[in-house]
Amino acid sequence: MPAVTGLSPLDAQPGVSYIMPILNEAAHIEDAVRSILAQDYPGPKEIVLALGPSTDGTNEIVARLQAEEPRLRSVPSPTGRTPAGLNLALEASRYPVIVRVDAHTELEPRYTARGVATLRRTGAADVGGLMDAQGRAPFQRAVAAAYGSPLGLGGAAYHSGAPEGPAESAYLGVFRREALDAVGHFEESLWRGQDWDMCLRLRQAGYDVWFDPELKVTYWPRATWGKLVRQFYAAGIWRAELARRHKEGKSVRHFLPPVLVAGLAAGAASGVLSATGATRRWPAWLKVPANAAALVPGLYAAGLAYAAATLKQDLSRPERLRLLAVLPGIHISWGLGYLRGRLLGAAGTVDTSRRKS
Repeated sequence: MPAVTGLSPLDAQPGVSYIMPILNEAAHIEDAVRSILAQDYPGPKEIVLALGPSTDGTNEIVARLQAEEPRLRSVPSPTGRTPAGLNLALEASRYPVIVRVDAHTELEPRYTARGVATLRRTGAADVGGLMDAQGRAPFQRAVAAAYGSPLGLGGAAYHSGAPEGPAESAYLGVFRREALDAVGHFEESLWRGQDWDMCLRLRQAGYDVWFDPELKVTYWPRATWGKLVRQFYAAGIWRAELARRHKEGKSVRHFLPPVLVAGLAAGAASGVLSATGATRRWPAWLKVPANAAALVPGLYAAGLAYAAATLKQDLSRPERLRLLAVLPGIHISWGLGYLRGRLLGAAGTVDTSRRKS
């Protein structure tokens, strides 16, 4: 892809289109939309929702909101898949600045104004900021704490913060439309990870992707263990698919969960074999690694207990205890997903945590 020479000048208060794909988000959609309507930004605004085939009353809530707000429009998204919905909403929008929003998020009041100002100041094609994970119930607050810790999601800049500057990727994103048009919109074969792929293509085309820690988005993570595990299993599969497709973007933190899964499996197997006496007649050179592997589950459990006790978040004791389920739920499900994705590819894997049940 040829490098670009730069973007056209952006007005001080350009029109902004907010695009959001939705599937079964009845619990969150109204708060997400109202956070957009409450933006402290004087320029023209519109919201375009891509409505998937929801079964939980989401589309009825959207219809009620549309009756109240003429700037809120919607387009059907038959598949309900995120990248297809993003592209449908993008094609139906009209303004030169595109703000991607997720139904699980709420924008801070000055988010748009800061995002536009950063686009103008830096000349970047995409600007993103911090994912500020929050929780209501104790389990969700424990998940939010894990999101913000290197012990949970590995310390990406938009989770734990970093100095302002060029970045590999941006959370959600405040985009220049002309840059999206130039690189071909979101890759619809990537049902997860399409945001990272978009940032890669923007950078390959010569555009800047920019991290601004002053931008903050409230994110509400999955509120049950089952949905959390299904979300991260799918996330691991699609991250592996990205690794299969692109040589760029591989990080040590991506390999730690699958290595952990392999170590736990080897340790559990070694422990069972040792307990049944199967290793009694093994030569010493086999017994030593087998015995070492058997220690892995215990060491991991001790590490989880230490992490839950010392995590630097304001958590109650019950919330810290829930971290003992949250952290392995994230680590092991993501690691299993990554191994499956590397071996078999994504093969149309769906994030079932977005389903009603």
